[in-house]
Amino acid sequence: MYIRAIVCCTLFSGTDASPKEHCMIEMDVRITAGDLYDFNLKHAYSRPATYLSSAVGAVGVIYGLATGYYLLLIVGAILLLYLPVHLFLQSKQKVALSPVFREPLHYVLDDNGLTVSQGENSTFVPWDGVLRATSTGRGIFLYTGPANATIFPRSQMGDKTTPVIQMIHTHMDPKKVKIRT
Repeated sequence: MYIRAIVCCTLFSGTDASPKEHCMIEMDVRITAGDLYDFNLKHAYSRPATYLSSAVGAVGVIYGLATGYYLLLIVGAILLLYLPVHLFLQSKQKVALSPVFREPLHYVLDDNGLTVSQGENSTFVPWDGVLRATSTGRGIFLYTGPANATIFPRSQMGDKTTPVIQMIHTHMDPKKVKIRT
């Protein structure tokens, strides 16, 4: 089920009884190999060529088993297993070797866009610069380029998951948002 339309949440502050728009969310996130693997799988399996390759591999395995032609079985198994295994190993290697993943990333979502900072480095992406938003059961991804995304691991978002989803829906075109709850 996809969430269609949600408005930005409001909070009451102090003794003032009037609601104040709360349109800024801050959080620190440490991207793990599992989080990166989840994103890489989602990204890879969002392309028709990947599905075609998997279908050919599955047919190869089934046909190889049915006919006893084991070379076709092996080729099919390779087609099915290569990409997930490769992405898993690549994700572990990137997280182990990249300095970006050694320290937590600080995310700020507000009415203007998304700011990602770490140490003295900071990057700002306006909402109209976010190409699309998608999710898995494990994370929410804001694509800032064809193959680049900001990863929000659900396990680290805690009670900020709903406000983040609301913020995304409030500031992005609904056609660009496919976030599962």
